[in-house]
Parts: sequence; C-alpha cells; structure tokens
Amino acid sequence: MKFGDAYGPNKFGLSFELFPPKTEAGEAALFRHVEKLVAFRPSFVTCTYGAGGSTRDKTLSIISQVHERFDMPVASHLTCVGAKVDELREYLREAAERGIENIVALRGDPPQGETEFKAVSGGFSYAKQLVELIRAEFPQLGIAVAGYPETHQEATSPADDLEHLKRKVDAGADVIITQLFYDNADFFRFRDACDKLNVGVPIVPGLLPVINFGQIKRITGLCGAGLPDDFTQALAACGEDAAAQIEVGIEFASRQVQELIDQDVPGVHFYVLNKSEATARVLEAVRRPG
Repeated sequence: MKFGDAYGPNKFGLSFELFPPKTEAGEAALFRHVEKLVAFRPSFVTCTYGAGGSTRDKTLSIISQVHERFDMPVASHLTCVGAKVDELREYLREAAERGIENIVALRGDPPQGETEFKAVSGGFSYAKQLVELIRAEFPQLGIAVAGYPETHQEATSPADDLEHLKRKVDAGADVIITQLFYDNADFFRFRDACDKLNVGVPIVPGLLPVINFGQIKRITGLCGAGLPDDFTQALAACGEDAAAQIEVGIEFASRQVQELIDQDVPGVHFYVLNKSEATARVLEAVRRPG
C-alpha cells in the first residue's frame, strides 16, 4: 500500500513509527511490541533513518523484516544529511528492491554537535529536492513529508515555513505527517493555514503518548513543541510516581486523539518509541472511524 492509498473516503490511516534498535535484545523486544501493534491493523509502519545514514543498513533490515513477517505495508525514512545524490539513489534503489513502497522524505537535523544544516558537496540542501528525485526516478514509491504545527525551529516565520511545505507537496509528496504536538488548537490552525494555501494532500497528526514527564520535557525542548499548562501541572503533581505519570499521559492522549478523530483527521501517526503499551491503551480507548 502506498501512502496515497491509506487515506480517503471510508479510510482512516493508522500508522506507527519505529527506530532501529542498537542491540540484539532491543531488536527482539521491538518485534514483540510490533506484533502487539499490528493487531490494530495499521495502514503502514515506518522506521527512522539515523543522521548521516548512520543506521542505513539497520533501517532497511528492520523495516524489511516488518514487511515480511507481518505482511505489512512499510515506509523508510530518508534524510539528506551527509549524503550525496548518488548515495540517496542507491538507498532508494535498494529499498524498492526489498519491497518498501514508501519513503518519508526529510532534510534531516544537523549532526550532533552542529547548530545548522550544511549540505555535503554533491548533496541536497532541502527536502523538496529529495522529493523531486524520488518522484522523477522512483515514481512507484509513495512519499510523505514533515509538517510543523508550531513552526519549524529554523523557519524565519510561520508563513515562510508553510511556503516551504507547499513546495514539498508541489514537488510530489502524497501526504504530510506532522511533528508531535500536545495542543490540538495548534494542529487545527496549521490545517486551516494549509487549506488557504491549497495544500491538497492529507495532513496527518503525529502523536507521542506521554509515559514519563522528564522524557517528554527533553523531547519537546529539542523539537520546540509546547506542553499545555494543565497537562504539565497534572504530570508534575505525580511527583516521582512513574505509574501515575503513565496514567495521566494515556488519559490526555486518549482525549487528544478522540478530539482529532471527531474533527475529521484522515488518520493518526504514532511515535511509539519502540513500545506498544501506551499506544495500545490509547487505541483501545478511542472510537476510530469504520
């Protein structure tokens, strides 16, 4: 299944994002969690791609195994970081040969220790260029791009950020998957702004259920996402009680997802962090279309 086939009338696209584990034990645990997640009949599963292609082989291995073990449509992330165009072509060719039908096309974050993105000689500076390459030379692949409800941290303005997004879509993207967010009002404003620009592809909210207050403060601090005050206060009130933090996070995520579904989002993409329990509990709590 390509991205474009996952959304539409009488279709609700559900997807999960994994990352390549660093150890054999982590890989074994990952597939136990994937087995639980596929019971929810996702439209596809994606796997991230490390900075500079640091997990290239592992990404292909993990997502190919998901495809083969579970007969599941899959997608590989691909970034421009540290890669020449010929290297990107080689990765795309191998992904297609392994049965991977979709690519999440990203510029990528600067490598650790660097503050700004710099294209390598013979590489790309923008995700739009990667989308153009895929659409021109690998037309059989579906393409997703990233959107930022609270604006990309490097953007000069929200309007400039949306113009960059529009260029990626016009270059051939099939769907937009957003960065995580915790205030649905930010998503609805973003969706309305995209509509005004005639961004004519599905806009899918990307969500991360909170299971640890300290962890989510680090994650949102890195990506520039905000936490609503009432949610922050509820998590802080749990103190060091880890179980209580999980319950607060799942209850919040369930309400957030249900509101999004009630407002006709085309699907939901979960950043599961290679776990299944929190996402499974959220999906059990909400009423999905169909």
